[in-house]
Amino acid sequence: MWTAVLIITSLAVGFGLLLGYAAVRFKVEEDPVVDQIDRILPQTQCGQCGYPGCRPYAEAIAAGEADINQCPPGGETVILALADLLGRDPKPLNEEHGEHKEKRVAVIREAECIGCTLCIQACPVDCIIGAAKQMHTVIEEECTGCELCVPPCPVDCIDMVPVKTELSEWTWPFPEEEATAETDEEAKEAAS
Repeated sequence: MWTAVLIITSLAVGFGLLLGYAAVRFKVEEDPVVDQIDRILPQTQCGQCGYPGCRPYAEAIAAGEADINQCPPGGETVILALADLLGRDPKPLNEEHGEHKEKRVAVIREAECIGCTLCIQACPVDCIIGAAKQMHTVIEEECTGCELCVPPCPVDCIDMVPVKTELSEWTWPFPEEEATAETDEEAKEAAS
């Protein structure tokens, strides 16, 4: 019996050393640009950009296979940050992929939920909890607002509700629209 234990232990140590050497010797370095791009993206995992999640989209941007203006949840903020990071000119959001909306979360009207679990299966971030033939609910802190749970719901009991902006998250709006309107009025006055 001790012989078997000794043989198994020596094999385990030998394979452990071999795997440790292989991990150090054949280590694959990841592209740091992909990590930087991925940190800028909103992590909604919604697929609106044409890729199954934010990480594949970041890899496609780094490889030059995708443009920086395909992320509706990120909107102009993400486009400007990606343009700055990659040294590219900013572009307007590509309308083929959707339009930028304010941050929203899914809310299930629980009294109408039939417990079909189709919304759970569609959620890319697992923020919907519930069991088959039981009501479901959304963990609002985890919901990214991707809206992928809405189409599969057979009883249409999921609403997308805007997230209330807390004082700590509020930022000053950009004055571009006001400045453009003032410039147009000044041009009209100068022309007359």
